Amino acid sequence: MTPSLFAIFGDPVHHSRSPLMHNHVFKRLGFPGCYTRVHLTDGTKLRKTFFDLGLRGANITVPHKEAAFNACDEIRGFAREVGVVNTIINENGKLIGYNTDADGFLFAIRNFDNVNDVLILGAGGTARALASRLRQEGKSVHVLNRSAGRLAPFADDGFATMTWDDFTPRGYDLVVNTTSAGLEDDSLPAPEALLLPLLQQSRYGADAIYGKVTPFLALCADNGLSAIDGAEMLLGQGVLANRLFTEERYSAESIEEVMRESFDF
Repeated sequence: MTPSLFAIFGDPVHHSRSPLMHNHVFKRLGFPGCYTRVHLTDGTKLRKTFFDLGLRGANITVPHKEAAFNACDEIRGFAREVGVVNTIINENGKLIGYNTDADGFLFAIRNFDNVNDVLILGAGGTARALASRLRQEGKSVHVLNRSAGRLAPFADDGFATMTWDDFTPRGYDLVVNTTSAGLEDDSLPAPEALLLPLLQQSRYGADAIYGKVTPFLALCADNGLSAIDGAEMLLGQGVLANRLFTEERYSAESIEEVMRESFDF
């Protein structure tokens, strides 16, 4: 049987551990699949690239999650509510879009106690998914971004929004970095003059970036916050995506057990 081909699209994408995770599951569970990386700079070419490569499915990372939504023929589940897609499946020539990020994040913070008040740093696709899902769970969600432009959809949806210029730092149960700050450099997701008093009054921190101690995570540690990187979120969303890739022939529990074996970071 010819293996099905899967990929992750992003810019950058060379750092992605998704091929390691999914290929390990395919091999251990006997699924005929192969997973690779695709560096895509122009999100408008996602659909054409997907079909040119003959893919069966794909994950989408920054900055193409909104573009992935537009590339799909049909949107299912939570992705329909937030307009953000991170997983695509080819069903008989039609692209079906899903979002597994949000539930992956809930999986990641499952051991944080009494999280009710959340501040999200950034206003991209990941932020939109997390904000909507956290609100569904009854959390009070606030969104902080450098400028007002990308905050408009959040404000329209009823979220409390702030820019760096009008933000007054206070304490939150959880502060989440969804920006790419610290992924390829040593930058912070907001000026240190804002982050320091914010983190000094907050309880938990989380970064969507995984595999390294970002400047944001280092600042959390310096200020006594319990904080996690994006590894558990990556695992949680990866398990859900893999179930879609393998047409749900394996349980989430069996995929998680095998996928966790590939985590060496």
